Amino acid sequence: MKGQHISVIIADRPYRLMVGSELEEEQCRKAKDLINDKMKDYANSFAFRDKQDLLAMVALQFAVDVVKSEDSVRYNEELEQKLNQLDKLLNDCLDG
Repeated sequence: MKGQHISVIIADRPYRLMVGSELEEEQCRKAKDLINDKMKDYANSFAFRDKQDLLAMVALQFAVDVVKSEDSVRYNEELEQKLNQLDKLLNDCLDG
């Protein structure tokens, strides 16, 4: 894979990543900012022992967001199928 290495800092630790495009680099940097910002929010709102606790909470929050998004997509696909069936039924009634 052709690409370049970038370095991002998450929870005060540097991580070296391989990215394939400028868009992917931008996405990685935005994701890093989201993680660090969410960690700051949790640090200001909750008691914690170390940054591992904050990282776990951030990971859990993002995982919940992914699950919600997947459920929403699945619901929208089911709704689209039902609307298409209803549309077909209505068209059949109008044509007949």
